[in-house]
Formats: sequence, C-alpha cells, structure tokens
Amino acid sequence: MRKRSSTIAAIDIGSTKVAVVVGDYDGESLRIIGHGVAPAAGLSRGVIDNLQTARDAIATAVEKATQSSGIRIMGAVIGISGTHISSQNNRGIVAIPDRSRLITDDDRERALEAASNIAIPTNRQILHVIPRGYWVEGTDYVSDPAGMYGSRLDAEAHMVTGAVSAMLNLKKCVEAAGVHVDDVVAEAVAASLSAMHPREREQGAALVDIGGSTTSIAIYDEGATAHTACLPIAGSHMTKDLAHMLRLPWESAEALKCNYGSALPDPRYERESVEVEAFGTHPRKSVPLNFVSEILQARCEEILEAVATELKRSGYRDRLAAGVVLTGGGSELRNLAELAETRLQLPARVGRPQGYEGLTDLIGTPAYATVIGLIEHAIQGSAVAFASPEPAYPVVRGSFWEKLSAVTRALKP
Repeated sequence: MRKRSSTIAAIDIGSTKVAVVVGDYDGESLRIIGHGVAPAAGLSRGVIDNLQTARDAIATAVEKATQSSGIRIMGAVIGISGTHISSQNNRGIVAIPDRSRLITDDDRERALEAASNIAIPTNRQILHVIPRGYWVEGTDYVSDPAGMYGSRLDAEAHMVTGAVSAMLNLKKCVEAAGVHVDDVVAEAVAASLSAMHPREREQGAALVDIGGSTTSIAIYDEGATAHTACLPIAGSHMTKDLAHMLRLPWESAEALKCNYGSALPDPRYERESVEVEAFGTHPRKSVPLNFVSEILQARCEEILEAVATELKRSGYRDRLAAGVVLTGGGSELRNLAELAETRLQLPARVGRPQGYEGLTDLIGTPAYATVIGLIEHAIQGSAVAFASPEPAYPVVRGSFWEKLSAVTRALKP
C-alpha cells in the first residue's frame, strides 16, 4: 500500500527571480509536481526594499506554481540571504547526575540548549542551531551520545543568526501574497542539502552559492556545518560591468552574459564579435567576445577573492579536502569552476540539485539548488510546510516563528 504523501512548498526569493516549487514526498522519495518563476522586484542584496513590488513578484510566482501543480499553496518554507546573515560556534556543558544512568535524548537536548545559550543583540534572531558534535566526559567525541554512560556531556552547535527586521519584512511580503510562512532557512544551508554530496560534507567542503546580488557560503567540516556567511557581490555585478563598460541596456548585457559569457578567454571567440542591442542613434552595435570575457573574468576574480578571504577568516581553509562546490545562477557562467580551481587552489565543481524526481529538465540547473534544498530541509524535520487543497494535512509550524514573535512582542513599546 502506498504511503500517505505530503505536499511541500518552498519559495526562494532572490534578487533576480522568485522561484516557487511544489513537491510530493511519500516518506521515501521526493517528486516535484509544479513550479513557478517570476522576475524579482523590491529586493536588494537579499533584503526587502519595497514591500509592494516584492509582494507582487511573490504572488505571481505562487500563482504560476499553483497552476502548474494543480494545488493551492497554503504554506511554504522560504529562504533568506543577505549580508546580515552571520554565524558562530559555541560549546555547552551539562552534568549527568547519576553515573549509573544512561545518557538520554533529553540530556542531549539539554547540552544542545546550553550550547545555543549565547548573548546576541536584541535586533538579531537565531535562525538555526545545528549540532556539530558531542563529547562524553569532555574527551571522547561521539556523533550521538544517547545510550552511553558518563557524568558530563558537552555539545557544540553552529548557530546562524540574522536581522529581525529583515525576517519580519520577508515574512510580511510572503503572507501578503496569501502564503503562510512555516519556516525560514538560510539559503546557503538549504543549497548545500541539494547541491553537495554527503562525502564532500564529510571530508570538508565549502558551498558557494552565487546568486543575483549576494554570494552565500556554507563550510562543512567532518560532516557538520562549521561556518556560514553572505557576501555582497554576485552575478548581477557581472551584468552591471558589461552594461557599463559596453554601454548596453541591462537586458542586452544579461543576454550577452548568458549566451556568450565566459570566466576565462575562450579560443573559439578570440576573433569573433556579436551584434547586440545598444543605446544611441544606432540601435545595434558589434561587441568583440574576447572583450566580454575579459570584463567577466575581472569580476569573477573579485568574487573568488572575496570567497578566499572568507574561507581564510573562517579558519577552515586548509581542511577543505573536497574543495568548493559552486551553485546558484551565477555559477552557470562557463569556465567559472576552472577559474575557481586556479584562484582558490582547491578542487571545484558546479553543483546541481539532486535527490528528486520530476521536472528535472526545467529545474535541474544550479539556479534551483536553493529552492530544492528548502524542500529537503523541510523533509528532514526542521519544519514541514504543507501546501494541500484539503485540511487533511495540518500545517506544522516550527519553533522559529514562535521565538521571533516573542522577540517582536518584547520590542513593542
């Protein structure tokens, strides 16, 4: 007998596009049954700057996903990025009163809660508390201490925090579009779930999600999240460079980047030119493709230099045996992985979403890694966002918005 399935919706609100995906999960496999995409508006560097236009863009994408899947989207898990995202690791210690008693799940949760007990400004909120490992008697590392003996249990957690105002504004836009927000997930954490292989996370790797206006980074060490960050430079800066240097309309520069762009000089285009839309008395102009590559290479090197600086700052640069996984729309630029290997001195590859069935020809590109990862995050139990036309599947709300609501009430005069 087929297991009862759950319908899960996810919304990736980026600077260039809003992507909505609806998946059906039967307890074993995930099948994508619908998606919708709309041009982004009202968002700058991951932060809402115009509530009305952002709401309209979200509503358009949700409507398209509803028509594609045939299911009314009532709730969804959403992604968040922006330079306000930061992280830190902390260790907590709890005592086990009775040495003859086995360590329980409750003890493990107490240790994790102690590790997450950190002082943060009132204008910030904890997004994720991700376990990194446990130590029994302070010396023996274990992945799960439940069922073991010991009088002391240490837990280390990776905590991702963000600005309360940014989260509230994002939540307001989504709910104004008629969708309940079930959970908010850092985009780097989500993208790593769909674009990285488990062995890469185990041996040490960095997920670099190059979006429209921000580049999100998630570093994994020995299978656990070790560092999370967001940089204010990404794919739209490449397009701006082309538009400025070649004096082209934005749309023409974007098409030029997508169709002929390369992060390294391409011998095939060394002597070739292409006609594109232009300003002035002549509606079209000829652009040398080798010049296009030179412009893009300079900006890509700047992005990779910022990534290299962040990797070094994290302290995990020399532990990344599996190197770097590039994903996001910006990673689709040709030869970017080759340039990354040269500049970062680490193995590099382009990561595409995996672990799902259905619509692979439409959403099987790096640009959809985050939204597929959001569904994976919901499946793993951090939150379950149901989008069902029937009340048979109740919305299960995570603790995130309960905590955020408490903070909001406390901030009210």
